[in-house]
Amino acid sequence: MPEQPIKTSQRVFEILEAFETEQRPMALKDFTRSFGYPPSSASALLKSLVTLGYLDYDRFSRTYMPTMRMASLGNWVQRALFGRNEEVLQLMQRLSEAYGETVTLAAQSDLYVQYVYLIPSRLPIWYAVPIGTIRPIARSGSGWAMLGARSDDEIAELVRRINFHEPDPARKASLEDLMRQVEQGRRDGYVFNKHTLEQGAGGICMVLPERRFGRLFALAVSGPVERLEEKEAEVIAGLRAGIARLEAADPSPAGEAAPPA
Repeated sequence: MPEQPIKTSQRVFEILEAFETEQRPMALKDFTRSFGYPPSSASALLKSLVTLGYLDYDRFSRTYMPTMRMASLGNWVQRALFGRNEEVLQLMQRLSEAYGETVTLAAQSDLYVQYVYLIPSRLPIWYAVPIGTIRPIARSGSGWAMLGARSDDEIAELVRRINFHEPDPARKASLEDLMRQVEQGRRDGYVFNKHTLEQGAGGICMVLPERRFGRLFALAVSGPVERLEEKEAEVIAGLRAGIARLEAADPSPAGEAAPPA
């Protein structure tokens, strides 16, 4: 299971995410009521963020507001994830429009898969996870797709580490079972996971061949298994064509300069 975060770090990001959700100046009482923080601890943390230049404090309304320093922190991330011209985001939007299902972009984060972007389904029954959610890489379709780009030795080492950190014998990963899924994904060029993380839910996943800053990413079209089975061939063709266009548009890795003409 994931390690528990340090309490102070968790509170910092809960505060920042609260501003993202509320999109307004917020008072000390907003945080103590929402998260149950002790007033003294919350006050000290907010004052520290003011001192560091990430929050502004208005003494008349007694409210805090993020500064432009905070707003600019992640400006580069969108380009890093989606390409110089946001080609990956455009592909996700095309897949969403074509099939109506949830479209996710996931990255390997050590022993886990982390969902870094998502376009929700427009259809009546759909499955989604909040951006930032992590899942065990050995139990995720996107994880199986990404592991297909790793060597067998790297996968074996990853399983050893997963099992070292997993105290529940019933939840330990089987290298044999995992390799069966990975090898099928390598042969097919995609992974179609069914009922893996939630009964009735599935996803058709492909790894992006371009590594962005050394990280692997996978695209998935996710939804009810029955619905995906009906359009499996169409979704696979759409993913393959879109990824081929990505490679043709920008063959150089993100974060690196293109070679001179």
